Amino acid sequence: MPFRWLAGFLSVALLCTGCGFQLRTDVELPPQMAKTQMVMDNEYSTLGRRVRAMLEQSGVQFVGADQATAVLEIPVNNVVTDVLTIGDNARVREYRISYTVRFRLLDENGQELIGWQNLRQAREVSFDEQRILAGSREQEYLENELAETLSRLLIARLESVPVSSG
Repeated sequence: MPFRWLAGFLSVALLCTGCGFQLRTDVELPPQMAKTQMVMDNEYSTLGRRVRAMLEQSGVQFVGADQATAVLEIPVNNVVTDVLTIGDNARVREYRISYTVRFRLLDENGQELIGWQNLRQAREVSFDEQRILAGSREQEYLENELAETLSRLLIARLESVPVSSG
């Protein structure tokens, strides 16, 4: 019996390594981001909190402008809901939730490490009049999911900054 467990475990491990599966590692950010100032209208928004947490997990220390070696500017952090279809009773049937983020990364001298970047994610939702409470919760859940996705995309863009060898 223990042989079967060992053989099963080894076959799963071999299958995972054979398909290219790797555990997620720490984010490799440019060294200029060691002490970063984050500038955005609402740092306590869902996106702001997630970006801050992800960067802190990667060793970034958030500081004021006087100590910053990099500045992450996020002037646009918007969620918009658009009506897609209206039913014959003049009520909304479907709508789209769009989340847009615009950001750039500067070094301590104001030079752009990453120029202005726009990220946008959207989800379409069907509205059911019979489940109005669930619909509002679904919209909140989707906004949180979009913020999570965009924060991961933003961090991936920050990882792409070329490291200077000077």
